[in-house]
Amino acid sequence: STTRLTPAPAFAPAPGSGPLIGRIPVLDVRPLVQGGRRPAKAVVGEPFEISATVFREGHDAVAANVVLRDQEGRSGPWTPMRELAPGTDRWGATVSVPRPGRWTYTVEAWGDPITTWRHHAQIKIPAGMDTELVLEEGALLYERAATGVPKSKGRRDAILAAVEALRDTDRPAAARLAAALTPDVDHVLARHPLRELVSSAERLTLLVERERALYGSWYEFFPRSEGAVVEDGKPPVTGTFRTAARRLPAIAEMGFDVVYLPPIHPIGTTFRKGPNNTLDASPDDVGVPWAIGSPEGGHDAVHPDLGTIDDFDAFVRRAESLGMEIALDFALQCSPDHPWVEKHPEWFHHRSDGTIAYAENPPKKYQDIYPIAFDKDMPGLIQETLRVLRFWMSHGVRIFRVDNPHTKPVIFWEQVIDDINRTDPDVIFLAEAFTRPAMMHTLGAIGFQQSYTYFTWRNTKEELTEYLTELSGEAAAYMRPNFFANTPDILHEFLQQGGRPAFELRAVLAATLSPAWGVYSGFELCENVPVRKGSEEYLDSEKYQLRPRDWESAEREGRSIAPLIAELNAVRRRSPALRQLRDLHFHQADQEAVIAYSKRSGSNTVLVVV
Repeated sequence: STTRLTPAPAFAPAPGSGPLIGRIPVLDVRPLVQGGRRPAKAVVGEPFEISATVFREGHDAVAANVVLRDQEGRSGPWTPMRELAPGTDRWGATVSVPRPGRWTYTVEAWGDPITTWRHHAQIKIPAGMDTELVLEEGALLYERAATGVPKSKGRRDAILAAVEALRDTDRPAAARLAAALTPDVDHVLARHPLRELVSSAERLTLLVERERALYGSWYEFFPRSEGAVVEDGKPPVTGTFRTAARRLPAIAEMGFDVVYLPPIHPIGTTFRKGPNNTLDASPDDVGVPWAIGSPEGGHDAVHPDLGTIDDFDAFVRRAESLGMEIALDFALQCSPDHPWVEKHPEWFHHRSDGTIAYAENPPKKYQDIYPIAFDKDMPGLIQETLRVLRFWMSHGVRIFRVDNPHTKPVIFWEQVIDDINRTDPDVIFLAEAFTRPAMMHTLGAIGFQQSYTYFTWRNTKEELTEYLTELSGEAAAYMRPNFFANTPDILHEFLQQGGRPAFELRAVLAATLSPAWGVYSGFELCENVPVRKGSEEYLDSEKYQLRPRDWESAEREGRSIAPLIAELNAVRRRSPALRQLRDLHFHQADQEAVIAYSKRSGSNTVLVVV
């Protein structure tokens, strides 16, 4: 008997999608963010590597190059790729982009007949095998190559001279071959190769932003503490934008690029917190700036104790005159007294007893803050968020540090940031998200230009090496770290126990490992007393009370590490290598207490030993 076998249907691409693979396969192009659904990121002038797997059948030579196109589709000079390690078929090229905007990058692979011929000729000619035939084949290839070489600067003449030499039977065969392999010929063919069977990978998107999206030194302080007067038995007097502006020259002298302000809006009185997070605030307690909103206004208002919007504008101008930008905290939450609570009750989660749920992160409780419930009216919340952000943008703010973005829907931030950056691509959003890796990475991929990290909790050599290898590797295509050495919420045990040397050490690490780093005011004074043992909260935290500091006495008495910070920022400004993330290399150091690494950009190399 016989059995009829039905052949399995051949796999075919979806209609209209084109072939699955090119004549010369180009596979696994990187960087690739979320399968190509999101753009890879870079900043203007930042060197980064584009790589791909390239190979072909048989033994003929292949080559590859990268093509960059701007948002108008104009292509610049393509960049040749090199095989990253012999025999791996992995090719790469370091590129940079001169202007901001949405660019694309494509890897092209092609057969390289001249390299194939050279390989064969250098074997056959010395052995006397098919000498004239091999030399004529080379002459024909060089003639074809010459048609694609411009006549300017004698480039085509160099190739045609090689053709003539290959056919000059009066010269020895070895000399004829040598004339086709000169450095001048190599130089011309490297810029104008003869390409066959050109195959392109899928075109991928590259978002190129201004340098501040990657590089900068940040300084955080509370304007209300600068110029404040706190005396026993008397109501405290808060500082203002005018008194805070007096601190700006000293911040500039330390070399900072960005001055970051916690929320500057009216603060609610309902469930206002007292010193050290107590629940029994007195009428003189100033409250937590993140408990935003009162009858005096919400997210688009200035706390009247700080001054007026005109005073804020003057503060921004003063910072700009000193070469610094203002970053403003954007905390999408409300005090119970915020105008939104009455105007938009649907924006909040109501419990079964009718009350609005306050914020919790057990065991922490934030009775003075109402979180936003997004799913009842996300379009309305997006519209209001855009209105508030654009209000502050109109007053000179181009950087926003976003508080707890991981507690809001990712799709919300994606739409907000896309809308802002579509019209104002220079605006930068920093994600303050100390949360699980998947959320942190996704926030970076969907639009946040910078991200807080786990740096504060990476304190051993092994921890730092492993984490920075991750951050400076493939993650650098979508997530840019900002290494804050401390924050108003985080005083790590390492700083509590290590004293001044620990502050100096962490400053050096943060300033040299990451192109973006920052400190919270008081770091330069090595403030390190926790509210209790085992806590990362400061004693007498500035979140709950005024903390005026005597900067002059500290410097006069040598208690400040401001000179070290100034020198670190000066080194960063004069060292292009330290303004990069992806050029980090760790080196062997026998002692576990010693870490060594370097960064390089062009002729600038910085070696760090901590």
